[in-house]
Amino acid sequence: MQYRTLGRTGVQVSSLALGAMNFGEIGRTTQDEATAIVDAALEGGINIIDTADMYSGGESEEMVGKAIAGRRDDIVLATKASMPMGDERNHRGGSRRWLVTELDNSLRRLGVDHVDLYQIHRWDPSTSDEETLSALTDLQRAGKIRYFGSSTFPAYRLVQAQWAAREYHLSRYVTEQPSYSILQRGIETHVLPVTEQYGLGVLVWSPLASGWLSGAIREGREITTSRSAFMPERFDTAIPSNRARLDAVERLAKVADEAGLTMIQLALGFVTAHPAVTSALIGPRTPDHLHAQLAAADTVLSADVLDAIDTIVAPGTDLAAHEKYDTPPALLDPSLRRR
Repeated sequence: MQYRTLGRTGVQVSSLALGAMNFGEIGRTTQDEATAIVDAALEGGINIIDTADMYSGGESEEMVGKAIAGRRDDIVLATKASMPMGDERNHRGGSRRWLVTELDNSLRRLGVDHVDLYQIHRWDPSTSDEETLSALTDLQRAGKIRYFGSSTFPAYRLVQAQWAAREYHLSRYVTEQPSYSILQRGIETHVLPVTEQYGLGVLVWSPLASGWLSGAIREGREITTSRSAFMPERFDTAIPSNRARLDAVERLAKVADEAGLTMIQLALGFVTAHPAVTSALIGPRTPDHLHAQLAAADTVLSADVLDAIDTIVAPGTDLAAHEKYDTPPALLDPSLRRR
């Protein structure tokens, strides 16, 4: 396992991080399985675990808490907030009212007195940067969080938040958690240059592109991954963007074979090769999935392999641009771009 400094914090984290989204109802992972995954991850050298309040309605946090009991100090523990937690209109977002309340809920579910990294899961357009940053700064000073970061923020919002922290003399986001894979490289255009400029640690999610790069999806095979069961439109190869992904996967598989690598090693080795990336979040549903992904922990891709990937998916290109999560709201809502 490789270890890297998380932004400018001085905290050393593994280049692969354990994402716990599949713990509980979402991934149908039981507590025994979750504990076995955590055990194997720590044994394999992973020292950072990432979850969120909304994963299976809080069940993921509860399962992580039970799995790490007795070894909390050996783990960099991260969670997130701001996504809806029920139908109540104020049980979401980046307001002080909600973040102060929800952090206490997360600490209770996790069974800890602090988290190392507290992340705003999505940018909240209805809340000012000053409101959110001041609440996070106070929670940090109270000892309930050590650092805080953002997740899936557009590049311009990252910059605005850095400026707001400076203007109002508040602590700043020290990490960003964007989606990044060989098939979705758009963050190379704007987000990663900003994170490098401001010295942010970067924890990338979906490096296997929702299973497209796991090796399980190939031409002529029926797509039966767990994601395809509840998100079928993302795997329907009659849709042009999905056809483009499948064509790219076939070409990437040849690159992997010629380099003596699995598709997982190729995919994880690619994202961790970028100098702006600190760690790649893996989200195994079973111990077998974890071991297949841990095999990529020390993968270093040669320049020839990286060049070959660039010819298949050009730098800065998203093969499924409509699936981006950091799209400015005005591109999705016509009323916001018309007087």
